[in-house]
Amino acid sequence: MIGFFGTLFARAEPKLSELTVRDAPAIAALHAASFHRGWSEQEVETLLADRHVVAHRALCGGKLGGFIITRLVIDEAEILSVAVARARQGRGIGRQLLTLHLRRLAGRGARTVFLEVDETNAAAIRLYRRAGFHEISRRANYYPGAGGQSAAALVLRRDLQS
Repeated sequence: MIGFFGTLFARAEPKLSELTVRDAPAIAALHAASFHRGWSEQEVETLLADRHVVAHRALCGGKLGGFIITRLVIDEAEILSVAVARARQGRGIGRQLLTLHLRRLAGRGARTVFLEVDETNAAAIRLYRRAGFHEISRRANYYPGAGGQSAAALVLRRDLQS
């Protein structure tokens, strides 16, 4: 009986896969819900059609739970955006996406990965630091904030083993 209830209430593992242009509407909606200035469907479609872009998604029960999008040129990659649906946060989806993504980037020849993160986004900073990223720079007053306040962007880097 306990096994039945455990199965009934167990969280299904997200299904991780590559993003396609067909995902643009869902990506744009999640991006808009996650950031001050969201991307339009057309902006997402343009990114996903770019041969230098590597992108993954997490599907949870058939719905978009999160995504990660990176531009890779030669051996340097820049993570452009990572988002996890608010209802799915705190369940390890961001970590799973980032882990898969970094492996794929290394497999495609990336030696260095960069990203920018809002200095007030403690959860994201914790995720990136646990994944081996370290701060190399800071851009003051980069992100607009509530009440006219702005926040710095932390520029993070991680070297990958090829």
